[in-house]
Amino acid sequence: MNDTTDRTTGAPTRRDYMKYGGTVVGGGLLAGCSDLAGQNEPGSSDESDGTYSVTMAPSGTVEFERPPENVFTILPHHADMALAAGHGDAVSSMMYNPAYNDTMWNKFLERLPGVSVDWADLPGTWDPDREFLYELDSDLHLADPAYMTNMPSWTREDTAEIGEQVAPWFGNTLSNANKEPGAEWADDYEYYTLWEIFEKVAKVFQAEERYEALKAVHSEMLTTIEADLPSEDERPSVAMIILIQGEESMYTYALNGPGFLTAHTRPLGAHDVFADVQTESTVDYEALVEADPDVVLCLAGMSESRHVTKTRERFQNDPVTESVTAVENDRIHTQGGRNQGPIMNLFQTEMTAKELYPDTFGEWPTYTDGPYPEIPEDEQLFDRQEVADIINGNN
Repeated sequence: MNDTTDRTTGAPTRRDYMKYGGTVVGGGLLAGCSDLAGQNEPGSSDESDGTYSVTMAPSGTVEFERPPENVFTILPHHADMALAAGHGDAVSSMMYNPAYNDTMWNKFLERLPGVSVDWADLPGTWDPDREFLYELDSDLHLADPAYMTNMPSWTREDTAEIGEQVAPWFGNTLSNANKEPGAEWADDYEYYTLWEIFEKVAKVFQAEERYEALKAVHSEMLTTIEADLPSEDERPSVAMIILIQGEESMYTYALNGPGFLTAHTRPLGAHDVFADVQTESTVDYEALVEADPDVVLCLAGMSESRHVTKTRERFQNDPVTESVTAVENDRIHTQGGRNQGPIMNLFQTEMTAKELYPDTFGEWPTYTDGPYPEIPEDEQLFDRQEVADIINGNN
């Protein structure tokens, strides 16, 4: 039986309006229109028929008629990008811990007037079955299909089926640390910076002007930071970690490695004491003592389970770690969301600049609880109201 028409009315179904791999997504199913329609440039509208195409590995080229309104996500970097593009309400599902991400992001968004997320109750489950995606019936899977096939229940054939029968895939996640894709994706994969991915996602939502404005804020901040960075021999040694509960050990994470996970630390050029240790592996307390970092950065340190105060207390009260330079000098600081999008990246770059170089960029307040701390206006590395206005379309 042909499934491109409704079986009872003969009316066109979703499959009439949506095709994958270089054809149209949209029609009457996706609401909204773009102020940028008519631009005959890569990734924007085709003057002949009003469609526009966007290309990103590993999905290839996808064409749209209108920005999607019902978007599936896995990790928060893509959701952050939708929010930054002014389409945060389009995020309708999140497969990785939406309640945690809601809490984490809102701690930062507290400082952007009129900007917040409501992710806590989004439907989502890790390694969902295909039926779950059929039930979600999304307009777009803003997610990396190669990353999806890292889950036990998914194959490339499964993502192809969902891309054809429900909605296309468009996202890139393995650029988080330039990780190797599965063999079946090797010929289709490319790596991008965080802001390159955001540029493409912004085109999906026809929000190029928001992208350009936020990119300018980011570039100005990096220019300020790079101009004032101390010489290499004056930069601190740093360990980025997550303390393992109930053990005298910790996970270590790259500070200057490739990918968007380090997009906020790499530009700061500090010395990674565990640069020779494979990222996401474990070391014990003795290794930390031997490395003796000037600063310890605690990933997810604003979350309840991995709170920075717990790490401070354990290190301060342990006879092995109490002599570490970072512990003695009270330089154990929090980090935020690891899978950052552009909004989180702006905040985390400012945060980390202050944590590593307080004499240059202003001191980071010792974080104990609550939202991202208030920073005096003359010590802010980017303008909160300007960013909020860009996201809200008021610039």
